[in-house]
Amino acid sequence: MKIDANLIAPITDVPQVAAQLEAQGFDGVMTTEIASDPFFPLLLAAEHTVRLELMTSIALAFARNPMLMANIGNDLQAFSKGRFILGIGSQIKPHITKRFSMPWSDPAARMREFILALQAIWACWYEDKPLDFKGEYYTHTLMTPTFVPTNNPHGAPPVILAAVGPKMTEVAGEVADGMIVHPFNTVKYLKEVTLPAIERGLAAGNRDRSNFQICVPPFVVTGRTAEEWEKNRRRAAERLAFYGSTPAYKGVLEAHGWGHLQPELNAMSKRGEWVQMGEKITDEIIETFAVVAEPDKVADGLRERYEGLVDRVVCDFAELAEEDRPTAIKAVQQ
Repeated sequence: MKIDANLIAPITDVPQVAAQLEAQGFDGVMTTEIASDPFFPLLLAAEHTVRLELMTSIALAFARNPMLMANIGNDLQAFSKGRFILGIGSQIKPHITKRFSMPWSDPAARMREFILALQAIWACWYEDKPLDFKGEYYTHTLMTPTFVPTNNPHGAPPVILAAVGPKMTEVAGEVADGMIVHPFNTVKYLKEVTLPAIERGLAAGNRDRSNFQICVPPFVVTGRTAEEWEKNRRRAAERLAFYGSTPAYKGVLEAHGWGHLQPELNAMSKRGEWVQMGEKITDEIIETFAVVAEPDKVADGLRERYEGLVDRVVCDFAELAEEDRPTAIKAVQQ
């Protein structure tokens, strides 16, 4: 398995942090579109590293359009010399319509078309194919020589899609180059729902699993002191409660007989009871969703849980001393 780190740093510190992560032995770094742009940090990381893969996990597809995303992907792929991976996701309707003021409809079908449109644009640029994409949600039929990039000899970056439910997961298998498993996931759900849906998608696209990478960003609860343990446990509980309040993620809870929690958490979220929501998450739930281990046993926990199921995991080993991280990283990579 490959192991990646989250690239979390003020924009001014990204060059130094990215270089440190590469020196420690990580295979890649990931940025998330939460409170800042996900692409700018990767541009700086590309400038100050030589082998790290650079991934968005995730950039919001529906907050943009395929042509805009194609240009961004092209430039980052060119500047990084072929190390960019475009990780995209849908978000949920309220954020797309109320935060970004963008259209929302049939997310799985729209995402499938978004990726196909991206691929059609890139095929026009890199393979000299006419641009003639006409879909239900996106239409791209105009591309004059002035607007064709000439700066990228590395071709299109891989596109990996974040998904939770079976429909979006099937889309990933059918048209994307990989899938980012949502953190709100368990091994049971992965085996019983996610992997079979990927296989259905691969079959629909007449594609092979060997060319499809699965990435999981697991919850990890660890600590060097009782205070750190409690802090990390509470943080995981509150995050799990936040995800669990989302109707689209109810299926994961239902797989374990906890479906009744979703409407309860949802009602609490609407009342702003964020801390109290975390108190609904038991130790059993945490241990089902998270790798819970002493700092020097986290690598073993990751391998035990995910080896043979996924191709790459995201874990920073933040609780380990910096000099101990390369050993933990190698333990996962073996």
